[in-house]
Amino acid sequence: MRGWTRRPVPGKREGRLPRARGGRLLPGTRAGQRRLAQGVMLACVLALAPATWLHTSTAGQLRTVADAPARDVAVVFGAGLWRGRPTPYLAHRLDAAAELYRTGKVRVVLVTGDNSRPDYDEPDAMRAYLVERGVPGERIVSDYAGFDTWDSCARAKRIFGVDRAVLVTQGFHIRRAVALCRAAGIESHGVGVAEPLDGVWYYGAVRELAAAGKAAADAVLRPDPVFLGRRETGVTEALASAG
Repeated sequence: MRGWTRRPVPGKREGRLPRARGGRLLPGTRAGQRRLAQGVMLACVLALAPATWLHTSTAGQLRTVADAPARDVAVVFGAGLWRGRPTPYLAHRLDAAAELYRTGKVRVVLVTGDNSRPDYDEPDAMRAYLVERGVPGERIVSDYAGFDTWDSCARAKRIFGVDRAVLVTQGFHIRRAVALCRAAGIESHGVGVAEPLDGVWYYGAVRELAAAGKAAADAVLRPDPVFLGRRETGVTEALASAG
């Protein structure tokens, strides 16, 4: 509008942040601003520390199906069902485990997943999928209380007596799986299954950042699984039958 000029606001200088109601938006002194910056930096470091720990603690433990070390047991983590069948991501994990078995890298496959309600049975669906791909049923052991990664690792050690294993899951999850199984007392190498960078992959990768904090707490505190139960001899018997 012609002739319009901005009127200065009394008490306000150009280039300064306005006062917030009840105080300033930022500390008024250089020392206060420095402490605020240090606090923000510390918060960022603490937020990233669990993810950094996952990367450093699993260095040198990641492999592919082709160069995975020979171990008695492969552990496959659940990743959901769709209409009673493994989701594509879970199917790809099982495909990798079947290949490890066919090439003689492992002798027994421990499938661990959620069976917390009668109409949802990950381990049995995983077993059926592996049998369809040539893995003998007597070489497959099911853990029906693998409700999360820590529970699966802790139960593999404490319930099934697994001391060394190759872990099979997606690449964005493999470091957490290896770190937690090592914290549970299992000498672990991980096979990270590659996936296209689609929406599911990005969701899983972002979810891992949030899960890293819980993983660090589990590794330090080592809580009992949701369901512990008594020791089972399934892995020992499967290995004995393998000769």
